[in-house]
Amino acid sequence: MTLVTLKDVLQPALEQGYAVAGLVTLGWEDMRAYVAAAEAEGCPVILQAGPSCREHTPLPILGKMFCHLAQEASVPVVAHLDHGYSYEDCQQAIDCGFSSVMFDGSRKALIQNIEETAAIVAMAHGAGVSCEGEIGFVGYSGGETSAGTDPVEAAQFARETGVDAMAISVGNVHLQQDREGRLDEARIRAIEAVTDVPLVIHGGSGVPLEQRGHLARTSRICKYNIGTELRMVFGQALRQAVNADPERFDRVQILSETHEPLVQATRNVLRGLKPV
Repeated sequence: MTLVTLKDVLQPALEQGYAVAGLVTLGWEDMRAYVAAAEAEGCPVILQAGPSCREHTPLPILGKMFCHLAQEASVPVVAHLDHGYSYEDCQQAIDCGFSSVMFDGSRKALIQNIEETAAIVAMAHGAGVSCEGEIGFVGYSGGETSAGTDPVEAAQFARETGVDAMAISVGNVHLQQDREGRLDEARIRAIEAVTDVPLVIHGGSGVPLEQRGHLARTSRICKYNIGTELRMVFGQALRQAVNADPERFDRVQILSETHEPLVQATRNVLRGLKPV
């Protein structure tokens, strides 16, 4: 299966009533497990390189890793830049083989966000790449608070930027370790009533599983970003592998024991977004 764009996987999801997981990667071990899980479930997957991932591994290397996994996979794989903060970030990702970029201008004034996002959309589309934008800042657990997306502004943003997907702020929070938060369904319905663009939920780990699945099947939410809950599984498996034998030092052997737990946890995530 070859590399595909974000639009390639989100439009069928929108039409058929399911969502695709945007899985936040930090290294080879998790991205390999994510693709294995997607193959086991027979569904597409979006591999995402966010800011912390890019701090650890340069974009040219990430691009090659994503593209290699996509070429070898039996399911569609999107190579996605998550939270690009500038035109240059997105341009570099495209140059490195990414098939999708996300520009985050959510902290900017509406008009500036629209103008900068539209320029990146034009660049991306010119290269045959998809572009996701964000309207309404999504905060962080224990940090900055979210600013809910205004439906009128969302409609203008979608219309004037031409984004292939639109990330919105509807009660979601990044880095949430429990599922005690709930999305504001009334706000979601108000936004989807005024735009036909596929919607994206960042901070999907904090959304209760029942609501995540329900909205995947009944709303325009076609992409959930999932990171924290899978990082927690990886961390627990790694801790167990290290503690099992204090004399063991071979990191390849240690890291190999994170694979199956992470595959199984990822399969559960993917299964929850499928159509009934």
